[in-house]
Amino acid sequence: MKYFKFFKNTYLFIILPFILLYSCKSNGQKLPLKKNISQNYKKILPGAYNLNQYLPLLINKRVAIIGNQTSEIQGTHLVDTLLSLKVNIVKVFAPEHGFRGKASAGEQVKNAIDIKTGLPIISLYGKHKKPTDEELKDVDIIIFDIQDVGARFYTYLSTLHYVMEAAAENNIPIIVLDRPNPNSDYIDGPVLEKEVSSFVGLHPVPIVYAMTIGEYAKMINGEGWLKNGIQAKLSIIPISNYRHGMIYKLPIKPSPNLPNYQAVRLYPGLCLLEGTDVSVGRGTDWPFQIYGSPVLPKEKYKFTFTPQKNDASKWPKHENKLCYGIDLRNINPPKAIHLDWVIKTFRDYPDKNIFFRKSFNRLAGNTSLQKMIIQGKSAEEIKKSWQKSLNDFKKIRKKYLIYPDFMTSP
Repeated sequence: MKYFKFFKNTYLFIILPFILLYSCKSNGQKLPLKKNISQNYKKILPGAYNLNQYLPLLINKRVAIIGNQTSEIQGTHLVDTLLSLKVNIVKVFAPEHGFRGKASAGEQVKNAIDIKTGLPIISLYGKHKKPTDEELKDVDIIIFDIQDVGARFYTYLSTLHYVMEAAAENNIPIIVLDRPNPNSDYIDGPVLEKEVSSFVGLHPVPIVYAMTIGEYAKMINGEGWLKNGIQAKLSIIPISNYRHGMIYKLPIKPSPNLPNYQAVRLYPGLCLLEGTDVSVGRGTDWPFQIYGSPVLPKEKYKFTFTPQKNDASKWPKHENKLCYGIDLRNINPPKAIHLDWVIKTFRDYPDKNIFFRKSFNRLAGNTSLQKMIIQGKSAEEIKKSWQKSLNDFKKIRKKYLIYPDFMTSP
């Protein structure tokens, strides 16, 4: 029997490239290659596609998957692909928005059983952010495969941190299947200060850090950011044909309120308004592409919208109220944090005492940004105050890069 298992596994890896070349299989159904996939996607292959690099590590192992709806290979979920290849997946851990990515921002995600596979799903959002020793006792290896968008306050980075920490504490190897960063062509924003760290920002990095999630995992390990400086047994499965700064339009929306490329590109700058009384379009068809408020002067803010409860936003700000604002749907995707969106809106707000909310400093990563806006500082003055810490971060970042950098020539 021992020799039979060896022969079976060896045979699997010999024929695997041919299987992937012609089709993927899920529950016995053939999945055709997508014809409408762009030339860009044909060239860039996320780490999950490189099965031959990580399947050998899963032989006779009990596997846990950290994933969501973006964990896919050519339109088939990673879990379904691995199960069809007889990988022993014992459970799935799900981040914010859940395993299938349908929960609203901030919505409690509960433990469940996946209807399609029968696998137990354990939520890593809400009060339970880190796998427990008990949950990992039947796990030999962990695979992390979630699409990041390259902004510090996107909570999948914090999920990565706590999973790496739990893996290190339990001496369990973790494999990160790397994916492209759609905001990897610039670095900007204040570097987070420890005093305001939270689940929307755990590490001393700027808002836009221009690293893939695999590079980021290396940095978490290398900089000793896990508890007591422990390090996870980390393996990165790299992206094929990738360099920082390449345009990459996500084939699957990474969360309910980032429906398209424009929203993903505007998110790093507009998310600061989430910490204010201003709506960023949640509860409309254009979240993170518009912003406004019922109290902004309509002669100056002529675009109007009315947030309403929908599947992507159960509790939208200013629900059922007509908002006056700005439409950003057709602007060129920015390559910087546009502070003027916050600064000008604050200046035009009738009641400045209600403009900022408690979450603003956590999103900004410091307390000084809010103070400088209140003081009437310009965007140029504020950004100048970031430069030293940004330059220090760039030196740290450089140590962990896997791919050619946008700041260097091809």
